[in-house]
Amino acid sequence: MDTPPVPFSTLIRTASHEQHTEAETSTFMSDMLGGRLGVEAYARYTEQLWFVYRALEEGVTALADDPVAGPFLQPELERTAELERDLAHLRGEGWQQRATALPATEAYAERVRECVRSWPGGFVAHHYTRYLGDLSGGQIIRGTAEKTWGFARKGDGVRFYVFEGISNPAAFKRGYRELLDALPVDDLEKQRVVDECKRAFALNTALFRELGQEFPLSAA
Repeated sequence: MDTPPVPFSTLIRTASHEQHTEAETSTFMSDMLGGRLGVEAYARYTEQLWFVYRALEEGVTALADDPVAGPFLQPELERTAELERDLAHLRGEGWQQRATALPATEAYAERVRECVRSWPGGFVAHHYTRYLGDLSGGQIIRGTAEKTWGFARKGDGVRFYVFEGISNPAAFKRGYRELLDALPVDDLEKQRVVDECKRAFALNTALFRELGQEFPLSAA
């Protein structure tokens, strides 16, 4: 009897597991989730996310009709406006003029823009690693932030992690995985998407490393 093929959503998750674990167990993230860093570290992290999400969400209208990337462009996922509201709360008026991207953030955002411009499959890899992560592990960060720095529950400062347009995250994630399983590309392209997913996690890890250098616990 033939073994049924492994669904692509399972394949992409298991193939990138090692890189995913490395990113989420970075020193910076561990220190932040442990409540050992000040609110400025959280604000700086949020600022870096703003650069990445602008890269993900600006200019994607060109992908709306793309058979590979188009189905993933769901407006209820978009985060740029929420990040901007959080940063206004965290940094005050004129924060955009003061915002600076770390070198790792620049590299990450540029790679995302490259995929938006020229490779729909690569865009899907970055879309998956960011948004599904926000819907899952992001909720742990929100809870920590509310408890550690006293933000209002689901209020300003943590709105990035609040998906108001998604009433049932578990069902939404299930639907998202079905989109991945139905990705209209061949096996070779699927492997390239998996490789880009690993690269996305590596870019995240590099970002956490630079944040860790900026906010070493010894100086916290």
